[in-house]
Amino acid sequence: MIDEQPDRPDRYPLALRILHWLRAVLVLGMIWAGWTMTRMADAVPAKFERFYPLHKSFGLLVLMVVLVQIAIRLGSRLPKPQAALPRHEALLSKAVHHAMYGLLVLVPLMGYAMSTTFTQSDGVTFFGIPVPEILPKDDRWFEMFQWLHRVLAYTLLGLIVLHVGGALKHRFLDRDRRADVLPRMW
Repeated sequence: MIDEQPDRPDRYPLALRILHWLRAVLVLGMIWAGWTMTRMADAVPAKFERFYPLHKSFGLLVLMVVLVQIAIRLGSRLPKPQAALPRHEALLSKAVHHAMYGLLVLVPLMGYAMSTTFTQSDGVTFFGIPVPEILPKDDRWFEMFQWLHRVLAYTLLGLIVLHVGGALKHRFLDRDRRADVLPRMW
């Protein structure tokens, strides 16, 4: 329930706040796992026995969380943009959020496409449950999806840095305390 006190900032619905922080932890874990597993030697058993299957499973989980989050957003009353933000910052914030949501869908889809098209892949599972592969095996397509997955993931990481940096700027550097957006997501 949204607090109706006039001195409290308008907050996002509880379900969206929980999903936001859950997704943040999952995505940061995915980035760490991606960096770790791609730097491991192929001879290390954990690379293909643990890291890749878990990375795929958590990638699908991120996709599901984001799709649920989008559905809830579409059916919820969301807070109005912070009136204290300069217009250019409000527009940048909106653009970054839209781009992040797009990438939070596209990056897992490119990972799925990459895994299903690779001729050496054992397939995709969701925590041990096989996921149907709808794309044909083709290493040329795999290379394209691999490139897209990497580029889009690094783009998402850049937007995450911008997102966190913006929230911290509003929290600690802006003179107008009403520009602080963080309480809306706590």
